[in-house]
Amino acid sequence: MRVNNLTYLIKISLLILLLFLAKACETVKEASGPDVGHAPLLLLISIDGFAYDYFDKAETPTLDSLIDVGVKAEALIPVFPSKTFPNHYTQVTGLYPENHGIISNRMFDPGFNQYFTIGSESSSTGDGKWYQGEPIWVTARTQGMTTATMFWPGSDAEIKGIRPNYYYPYNGAVSPDDRIEQVLMWMKMGTSRPQLITLYFEQVDRVGHLHGPNSPAVESAISAIDGYLEKLMKSIALLGFANKVNVMIVSDHGMAAQSREKVIFLDDYIDLAMVEVVNWSPVAELIPVSGKEAQLYRQLLEVHPHLKVYRKGALPERWHFNYHPRITPIVAVADAGWSIGSRIYFEAHPKAYKGGTHGYDPAVPAMQGIFIALGPSFQSGVETSAVEAVHLYELMCAVLGLIPAENDGRLDVWSSVLN
Repeated sequence: MRVNNLTYLIKISLLILLLFLAKACETVKEASGPDVGHAPLLLLISIDGFAYDYFDKAETPTLDSLIDVGVKAEALIPVFPSKTFPNHYTQVTGLYPENHGIISNRMFDPGFNQYFTIGSESSSTGDGKWYQGEPIWVTARTQGMTTATMFWPGSDAEIKGIRPNYYYPYNGAVSPDDRIEQVLMWMKMGTSRPQLITLYFEQVDRVGHLHGPNSPAVESAISAIDGYLEKLMKSIALLGFANKVNVMIVSDHGMAAQSREKVIFLDDYIDLAMVEVVNWSPVAELIPVSGKEAQLYRQLLEVHPHLKVYRKGALPERWHFNYHPRITPIVAVADAGWSIGSRIYFEAHPKAYKGGTHGYDPAVPAMQGIFIALGPSFQSGVETSAVEAVHLYELMCAVLGLIPAENDGRLDVWSSVLN
């Protein structure tokens, strides 16, 4: 939150405008505004890759104003690995990856004998067989609510035989403006409007990967997303929902800078022909050829001061990453800022290992994201300590008045922020 006179004036002006619009729209509602009644309405927004300290890198007058009238956590602590799909699915199920099955952005299932991959050409993400647990939109639908997702990892898959009432398979070509417009269209649906809506922005993450978290490009991306949120919040106020909607803004992880001077080459220590590498960096997930597991583990153990190597079942308990069939027999984890690769790839890709990445130990501050919430269910002007992302599902169920499915989270961690 860079503070100067201009920022202060923008922040105060925006806050006054939001409060003015809220009051004005309450007056209009008496005659012709939306008839929300007591029906809960929750808008869940993800800003992929928005690190907890990004408020210090650029001016964010909209986010600052929302924090002033809502609640904020010091940080949102991701689950391990601090990757996009595991964390987004944890947020909406309240389960650790070893319990919901989405253990990485790319994974191998020995039962299916298939790979799960993400990307515009992947069919994996829309296949419900990969997803365990119960996401919030399934919980809401089974308890009589209408749901809509403007992108969210897993939301285009049929899970437990159910999809959101309205959903879109991910398409990165859809502009932030069009995403916002779709959310507003759902909110205009009168008594049939969804009570749970999700909205996803990936632009900050994309720029962070390309240019690194400390780049001017990331500063510009932060300012841009703040501008989109300004447009969204003003539009919500004009619809008459300023005091009728609970808004939760989260991110899945942060971002750490990479360097070509900080690469650990696996082929310096092992024969790559004796292992299948499911993921490379910063968490190398390795499937040795039959009978070579013990040998591979010994060859990698303590070979580099910035590489930790574990056999399945022996990873730190706090990671909750030991018992799912998709977890590979050997997992190697680089320290923050370090990458895992091969010399062949390194020499063939001179632009690799630059910019930024994530996936490291969630305890690393650079991996931690944000949590902001405002609306009738939340206190105003409250900051709480850092909280784990696994507890978000319980919070959403409480805000929506739902009975939660079995999960690993707790509601009591939110006692200081809920009304």
